[in-house]
Amino acid sequence: MSQLRFGRMITAMVTPFNDALELDLDRAQELAVRLVEGGNDALIVNGTTGESPTVFYPQKIELFRAVVSAVGGRVPIIANVGDNCTADTVQFASDVAKFGVDAFMCVVPYYNKPPQEGLYRHFAAIAESTELPIVLYNIPGRCSINMEAETTLRLARDFENIVAVKEASGNFDQIKAIIDGAPEDFVVYSGDDSATLPIMRLGGAGVISTIGNVAPARMKEIVELAAAGDWAAAEAKNEALMPLMTGLFETANPILVKEALSLVGFPVGGVRLPLVPATPAQSERLANTMREVGVL
Repeated sequence: MSQLRFGRMITAMVTPFNDALELDLDRAQELAVRLVEGGNDALIVNGTTGESPTVFYPQKIELFRAVVSAVGGRVPIIANVGDNCTADTVQFASDVAKFGVDAFMCVVPYYNKPPQEGLYRHFAAIAESTELPIVLYNIPGRCSINMEAETTLRLARDFENIVAVKEASGNFDQIKAIIDGAPEDFVVYSGDDSATLPIMRLGGAGVISTIGNVAPARMKEIVELAAAGDWAAAEAKNEALMPLMTGLFETANPILVKEALSLVGFPVGGVRLPLVPATPAQSERLANTMREVGVL
């Protein structure tokens, strides 16, 4: 892990809200400390799990500042600054860099469906505008387009500060092509907890995790066992936690992650519309799964 600037276990942390669904910055700091103490090597702040679509730029900055204040210097803080407008992303990244974050995550532009050359130029413009490291994020299920392996590799080769990709395409041939063709200092993270071990078997570095909000030590153990080559133990631990990895996605993320934190006694508030709280039936099923895997 000493050769990995962000480590192997990175949680995309939820964004805590108060009863009025305004930012709860004190709770965000408490959560960041809890996650670091639970074994996280780095944190993603205000990714999709952090409800980035409904947390607007001034609030994002407040959140980044709060998390940096709480745990900056202890683990790398990766700020999600990606947008589907290149100019906005470049400007926002410039603004955020002033607040002490260690890196940026930038998602494939969504909704406007650019071609591969557009994706390349989008990320190239961001990389040219900053000295901070950049983690690419490919998630076709949310963005409606897939960033192909050759585009990812082209960016990795052309820009020293494009250092990693969070791959949530589910296309293992594509993921293998990226791992096999990448420069030595470029790494691939699983974007799905349930795909972590298959991706690490291909040479992936670890995971940018959702379940890490709820069971960071358990997920950390899995990736460290895999990194050490103890695949039998890693598979056993992974199988034991798999019902919760999949159960958290019964409905749109992060509805059930926030519900799970409430169930373990660390409430972080509700979700902003158009997301809605877990139903009683969903909460009951989640609690049963959490008891089954030993988290509750």
